[in-house]
Amino acid sequence: MNRRPNILLTNDDGIRSPGLWAAAAALSSLGFVTVAAPRDQSSGMGRSLPSTSDGIIREERVQVNGREWTAYAVGGSPAQAVLHAILEIMPEPPDLVVSGINYGENVGLGVTISGTVGAALEGAGLGYPAMAVSLEVHQQYHLSYSEDIDFAPAAHFTETFARILLDRRNFAEVDVLKVEIPAGAGLDTPWEVTRLARQRYYEPIKPVRASWDQPATVGYREASELENEGRDTDVYVLRGKRLVSVTPLSLDLTARVDLSHFERDLRK
Repeated sequence: MNRRPNILLTNDDGIRSPGLWAAAAALSSLGFVTVAAPRDQSSGMGRSLPSTSDGIIREERVQVNGREWTAYAVGGSPAQAVLHAILEIMPEPPDLVVSGINYGENVGLGVTISGTVGAALEGAGLGYPAMAVSLEVHQQYHLSYSEDIDFAPAAHFTETFARILLDRRNFAEVDVLKVEIPAGAGLDTPWEVTRLARQRYYEPIKPVRASWDQPATVGYREASELENEGRDTDVYVLRGKRLVSVTPLSLDLTARVDLSHFERDLRK
């Protein structure tokens, strides 16, 4: 009964991300933390399981605040890092799966794109309590390991909600807790439970190139709107109220409609 909880920590920014290690330091007060994360930057991979991943696992030593950690760099997506960790690395199943702390918010309709959220969904799909944590930062930092970002408040909220999930374990119909921390938040910033906004927070940008033979990628830019946004959504609470947004997510993607009425409408 006195066993310390086993916590699996991953991310999509990669094994060297300061956000990952800020979360590791915070979660170590709650239990034994196994860090298994993608070897490479893997933002935007959602819950994908690419067949092209090599699956190679490398044990690494990382110095964090004067303490040496053993970490596992996985050649694969965030979701694959979760699978390799649970199936091969951890001697016991996790009591909690945590993904983050991400460079950049994951709100609105883009959550299915997020590798941070995707890793948490993969853990939840295996039956474990899971949470995904993201910190609002300027787009220029999204793919960086910048030391200019202060992860302390986000680490505080990571520990806060991890503790709640470890104490409660299960909330009916909730598979993943998605936590978004606004830039400039403090340890005493209030939090609110929210729903997903039905807006595309980032819009895609057409590649600029002379021909299709030239390498190019689809870019993105922020396109958030607050004017007509519901005040109980993750976008509005984060961007409008400047509060921490806590959104319960479900693996059940079934539309919230009366199925019998919907079937009747389809058969008309």
